[in-house]
Amino acid sequence: MDRINEETRRRGLRVVAVFEGAKGGLVLVTGVGLLGFIHRDLHSAAEEVVRHLHLNPARHYPRIFLDAAARVNDTELWLLALSAFLYAVIRFIEAFGLWRRKRWAAWFGVLSGGVYIPVELFEAAHRLSWARLTVLGGNLAIVAYLAYELTTRGRPPRNPSLPRSPHRSRKR
Repeated sequence: MDRINEETRRRGLRVVAVFEGAKGGLVLVTGVGLLGFIHRDLHSAAEEVVRHLHLNPARHYPRIFLDAAARVNDTELWLLALSAFLYAVIRFIEAFGLWRRKRWAAWFGVLSGGVYIPVELFEAAHRLSWARLTVLGGNLAIVAYLAYELTTRGRPPRNPSLPRSPHRSRKR
C-alpha cells in the first residue's frame, strides 16, 4: 500500500485540528454560559430546561440534573468555568500545533485522546449505546491517525516504480 501523499496528510491533520478546536470552542462557550448563572437561581433554570425538553423530572437523569443544579454554589460555578477555560486553551493549543503540523501536537493528541479510550471501552461494555460507540470510534480513529502520522512523518515517499524490499538500505 502506497503512503498517503503529503497534501492528503496535511488535510487529515487539519481536519483533526478543526475538530479539536471545535471541542475547545464548545467547552469555552459552555464555561462562559456557566458564568451567567452566578448570583442567579440555577435550579430554576434547570427546571426550565427540563420542561422545555419535555423531560419527566421524576425520571433518573433529569432528577440527577435537577439535584446537581440545586447544590451548586457560585464558587463551584467559578471553578467549573475556569476548568472549561483551561480545557479550551489546551484544545486550542493542540489544534494550532496540528494545523502547523507540529510533532509535539500529534504526540499530545495521541496521549490526551488515548487516556479516554479505557474509560470509553468500559462505558461501552457496561452500557452499550450508539452514542458511546460513536464517541469511542471517533476517538480511536483520531488516536490511530495521529499515531500513524507520528510513525510515518519525515520518511520520504516510496517511489512506486521501485520494487518493495523487506530491508531498507541506508545511504551513508
